[in-house]
Amino acid sequence: MQALTEMTGVDARRFHADIVGQGRPVVLRGAVADWAVVRAAAISDEALAEYLRRFDRGATLSTMFGPPAIEGRFFYNADLTAFNFQVGSVRLGAALDYLLAHRAEPRPPAFAVQSVPVRANLTGFEQENRTPLLDPAIEPRVWLGNRVIVAAHHDPSENLACVTAGRRRFTLFPPEQVANLYPGPFELTPAGTTISMVDFDKPDLGRYPRFAEALDAGLVAELAPGDAIYIPYLWWHHVRSLEPVSMLVNYWWDPPTKGRGAPRDAFLHAILTFRGLPPEQRAAWRAMLDHYVFDEGGVPGGHLPERAQGILGPMDAATARDVRAALARTLAKG
Repeated sequence: MQALTEMTGVDARRFHADIVGQGRPVVLRGAVADWAVVRAAAISDEALAEYLRRFDRGATLSTMFGPPAIEGRFFYNADLTAFNFQVGSVRLGAALDYLLAHRAEPRPPAFAVQSVPVRANLTGFEQENRTPLLDPAIEPRVWLGNRVIVAAHHDPSENLACVTAGRRRFTLFPPEQVANLYPGPFELTPAGTTISMVDFDKPDLGRYPRFAEALDAGLVAELAPGDAIYIPYLWWHHVRSLEPVSMLVNYWWDPPTKGRGAPRDAFLHAILTFRGLPPEQRAAWRAMLDHYVFDEGGVPGGHLPERAQGILGPMDAATARDVRAALARTLAKG
């Protein structure tokens, strides 16, 4: 594996033009070092907890809880019929009390508070901890826990993750490594997204031999409180929290679709329709998709007059609505 690229002093213009625009992950050292929550965490775990209690509105937050035997790795049970952890709920104050009470244990139960939208649950937190890199409309989410491991997964979103307490190690892979990461089932996932079946601590290369190729393409970095990382759209990322009290704030945002629908929906429909075709027909459709969807041969309608390009030309909102309506009628017929 190679070290992730690191940058400092990045402003919003450079972030969007030179980083997001290139679709490559980057560690932004010290990007949120001036946040109030980072300063509180630098004093002590107790100071961090006291700071967060100021924003507690008594809301119930989603949690994941696993026994010490899973060693922090949230995953499946042995036969992939369920998980090795339980999902529950807790109030913020109780979660903080639990983390503080168990932080000295060498093998505590795995515990994490997951993806908490701050505006309804930690009102006022956002005003004291802002990033100038993103549109203020993008809502931050808070993640709290102990030494837990999030299996490699990918999100259909751009992601800026800011470490605010405890060190974290990120291991990233480009989307084209999907086969080498051996994804698990779509229908049963620990947190809504497909995960790699490979245990990064003890990779079974007899069962997952191509994982060695993924490691060659992998990028790794350890982030300290105050650091941030940009994780591009659909990049796989494995995240390990290295401290008994750990906190991260992240921002997800999606590329504009202008009413065209979600790419994941089209992806699932493609699995439904193409997977059952004979090999020669799938090969033919691959050529069509490469041409009409992925522009492998250039702009597919570029040789036509603009008035005749139809859906191959620039697609306005009205045309997108017409296409979606036609698709809806077709799907309704079964």
